[in-house]
Amino acid sequence: MIYPKFLRHGDTIGICAPSAGVGHKIESFEQSLSVLKGEGYHIRETAGVRTDSERSASGAVRGKELQELVEDKNISAILSASGGDYAPEMLPFVDWERIRENPKWIIGASDPTNLLFPVTTNLDIATMYGFNAGTFDWQPLHPFQERMLRVLKGDIGIQESFQYYDDKRDFSDNPILEGDVYWDSRMDGEKAPVSFEGRLIGGCIDCIGKLIGTPYDGTHQFLDRYVSEGIIWYFDPFAMNAETLYLTMLQMKACGYFRGATGILFGRVMFDGGSSDEDYLDLLTRCFDVPIILNCDIGHVKPCMTLINGSFATVQCGDGIGTIEMRLE
Repeated sequence: MIYPKFLRHGDTIGICAPSAGVGHKIESFEQSLSVLKGEGYHIRETAGVRTDSERSASGAVRGKELQELVEDKNISAILSASGGDYAPEMLPFVDWERIRENPKWIIGASDPTNLLFPVTTNLDIATMYGFNAGTFDWQPLHPFQERMLRVLKGDIGIQESFQYYDDKRDFSDNPILEGDVYWDSRMDGEKAPVSFEGRLIGGCIDCIGKLIGTPYDGTHQFLDRYVSEGIIWYFDPFAMNAETLYLTMLQMKACGYFRGATGILFGRVMFDGGSSDEDYLDLLTRCFDVPIILNCDIGHVKPCMTLINGSFATVQCGDGIGTIEMRLE
């Protein structure tokens, strides 16, 4: 596994928009950038970042803007501006070999999964999942945001589950975290403490499900390299009801994607389509014969952890409390 260099004071972060632009939330975006600049980073934005559109530009232009940052030796990391829906349009225009020749952290959350997942599975380059350029717009910063800033510098440590989460799911800049966090660990369908380790891989499952069978899906190559060490999948469900998530898991299982899996993590669902926790549990526990943990601090529902695709991790969960320790091996 290739691990890019972590950031140092004075480094430059390049921001591009693989999917949507940030024109509809410039104020909060600027607030977030001020935090990054306060950490001592310089910022370089590509032309499409501040557009007010679901597509920041055409797929070809987005691919070109990404390539500008890949080839710029002064750029230390590439950060996605925002999420969205149309990142797959740019994938045919990405020069994957140039990314292989110029490994640097590529970071994003939600729709940028379509970029991060191929980079790690096909190119064997670690990527960071959990935040976009506009993520640091809370005042004051929450501990999960402070943790992200530490991970950027290489302080990956042990990440512990939080006490409360944003159960309103309202995308507000400073939500009131009032839902009790409870990581629900299951083994053989029964509630139980669990512990497992392996290589981390995952992202927004709404995106990964659409990559299956495409040239950008390097899952089997990734498994061939690391299956002997064990594989930990993590999934961030954005808008999947229980049935859709379950059927997507069955599809991946039929494709052989869970060979070598030691455990599966599911983040809290942003838009559950009317499904209850019991609905998800009932269906997902039918799918796996390895430990699964639901309602993890992963993904869209804040607070969330920063996860490194390709890292070796140890996951532990008991009494509703979870920890993830990542190691760069």
